[in-house]
Amino acid sequence: MSREKVKQFVETRFVQNFIVILIILNSISIGFETSENIMLSIGNTLLLFDKIILFIFVIEISLKLYAYGSSFFKSGWNVFDFSIVIIALLPTSGSLAILRSLRIFRSLRLLKNLPKLRFIVESLFHSLPSLGWIFVLLALVFYVFAVIGTKLFSAEFPEWFGSLGASMFSLFQIMTLEGWAEISRTIMIKYPLAYIYFIVFILLASYTTLNIFIAIVVNTMSEVQLRVSSEGVNKIENLIQDENEELKNDIKKIKEQIINLEQKMLKK
Repeated sequence: MSREKVKQFVETRFVQNFIVILIILNSISIGFETSENIMLSIGNTLLLFDKIILFIFVIEISLKLYAYGSSFFKSGWNVFDFSIVIIALLPTSGSLAILRSLRIFRSLRLLKNLPKLRFIVESLFHSLPSLGWIFVLLALVFYVFAVIGTKLFSAEFPEWFGSLGASMFSLFQIMTLEGWAEISRTIMIKYPLAYIYFIVFILLASYTTLNIFIAIVVNTMSEVQLRVSSEGVNKIENLIQDENEELKNDIKKIKEQIINLEQKMLKK
């Protein structure tokens, strides 16, 4: 079978849907393996089912390697799939027994096989450069408020603001809004104006930064969607252009044939 036919086969909707179903079933079976009662009753069946699915995944990757050749590794998603399957093939006995728990990573293959999830992941990756600056901004806010908090509250509340590290950890807890009211109210007994410190930090770290984060991700998703749409339009335009060229060539050939027939008729 030619490489092109194999490529068309592995990329058909039927094969892709079949792989998605196997990934979901495999994820469920691996979850069942965490239950001792289930393993005692049908443990051998689950392990056999896991091996069968792994065998199918190996066949799928092998067919893709044959169909795409060296170009297979030019796609990050293909490298991701290949890595997941290779991890599953590693021995899981002795010191490598911990690798058995990594089989659940096969579930992550859904990120590639489900277009909507794949779109979200690609958007997140494209937004990483901008998100990096958000983390820089957040780190700067943390550092400034940690220094202020240590200077103000370390003497009376060393468990929360005794050092720069303790202050940053406390601020992280406050940013998540976990127990921040207890910390702030306790400190306000000694420092009544401390509410200004906590409110300003929460507004900057939790709400403002989070909204900027969401805005960047949404904007990136719009850009990716626009790029995908543009690529689709370009493909259609190229296809129409190719069809027009073929049509022009066919018409030219027909005209030439008509002229040749006319010349033959005149000679007769």
